Amino acid sequence: MKIDWAALGSVFGVSLLATVALVGLFSLGIVGLGKQEEAAADGGSATLARTGAYACFGLCLAAVAYGIYLIVV
Repeated sequence: MKIDWAALGSVFGVSLLATVALVGLFSLGIVGLGKQEEAAADGGSATLARTGAYACFGLCLAAVAYGIYLIVV
């Protein structure tokens, strides 16, 4: 049995990068929702924070859907 270490390292690197990116995007979405509540409590407009949070969550959903697409097809 021969292991292709370069391919294994490549898969590990891409998986690590994708994981960090998805966790970062989701965290930014949560922070955006927190800023929305903070802005609403101060009497300001929370539209930008809400839009940014929803955009982050949408990008997370798109990345997960693309990953499922790659597995299925």
